[in-house]
Amino acid sequence: MKKIVQKYSECIGCGTCVALCPNFWEMGEEGKARPKKGKKNPETGDYELEVKKVECNKEAADACPVQIISLRD
Repeated sequence: MKKIVQKYSECIGCGTCVALCPNFWEMGEEGKARPKKGKKNPETGDYELEVKKVECNKEAADACPVQIISLRD
């Protein structure tokens, strides 16, 4: 399993991740992107989502202009 981690508080809401990977990313009511079905870590405020396959999330992470999306083992 891989884990997608997004530093939510640093998101600028550009929507690049949503455009590149709409099955995994969505825009929230507050104008910031977040992973669909992701859980917010209460300690860090980051969104985390475990996935079996990285799929388009690698492109979303690479294209993020503020580099706040990471993929971890």
